[in-house]
Amino acid sequence: MNKKIVNFQNVAIGYGKKIIAEKISIKIFENDFIGLVGPNGAGKTTLLHTLLGILKPINGEIIKDDLRFGYVPQRDTVQPLLPYSVFDVVMMGRYSLMKTFEHPSKIDKQIVDECLEKVGISYLTKDQYNNLSGGQRQRTLIARALAVQPDILILDEPTNGMDTPSHHSLLDLINQLHNDKHLTIILVSHLLSDVANGVKKMILLEKNYFQFGNIEDVLSEENLKEAYSSEFSVNLIAGEYIITSKHRN
Repeated sequence: MNKKIVNFQNVAIGYGKKIIAEKISIKIFENDFIGLVGPNGAGKTTLLHTLLGILKPINGEIIKDDLRFGYVPQRDTVQPLLPYSVFDVVMMGRYSLMKTFEHPSKIDKQIVDECLEKVGISYLTKDQYNNLSGGQRQRTLIARALAVQPDILILDEPTNGMDTPSHHSLLDLINQLHNDKHLTIILVSHLLSDVANGVKKMILLEKNYFQFGNIEDVLSEENLKEAYSSEFSVNLIAGEYIITSKHRN
C-alpha cells in the first residue's frame, strides 16, 4: 500500500484574511496522479502555493512529510532568461539544493544530463533557452523540476498555448514520468479531457464547491455543472472520456 505523504484537513486557502476556497480535505499518497481543475479564479494556483508552503492556510491543518517538490509554473509567467543554455537552466534545479557559493559536482552534472534525457532534449544541451520553441521550453522547465529529484512533481497548465502535436507529445511525457518512474504528479489544466484521460484522481475546485476522489467518482455531469455553472456531457467511449459543453441556443 502506498504511503500517505500529504493530508489537508478542512483547510481554507486565500491571501491574508481573504478566503478564496475552504473546507478542503485532500489525502495525497505516493504514486498518486492527481488532476486539479476548476473555473478561472477558483483558487487552483492558490491551492498549489499553499501546498508548496509559499502561502499559509487561513484555517485548518496541513500535515505533510519532509517533501521535495518539483514545480513547473505556467510557461507564460517565466520571464525571458539571460542567455542561459538549456543545461544551465536545468542546473538551476540543482542550485536550489546547494549551499551558498557551492559549485556543481560531477553528480550534479550527471543528474542534469539524466533529466535532459528523460524529457527527450539531450540534443538541445548547448542551445539558448530563449531561442527554443514553446514545447522545448516546457520540456526544459520540466527537466529543471526533475533535477530537484522531487517527491511530488507539480505542473501548472503545462500544455497551455501549444500546437496540437506538441500538446499531445507533452501529455505522453507526463504520463510516462508517472508510469515509468512512479512519480507522484499533480497536473493543473483547464482542458478537462486532458486531465480525465491521464490522471487517476481529481480535485474539482470552485469558490463554494470542492470535490476530491477517484476520477470515475468525481467526473460527473452534476459535479461539473455545480463547479462551472454550465452544463456538460460526459461519456466514456472505448475507454476514453469525451467531455463536451452543452451550449444553449
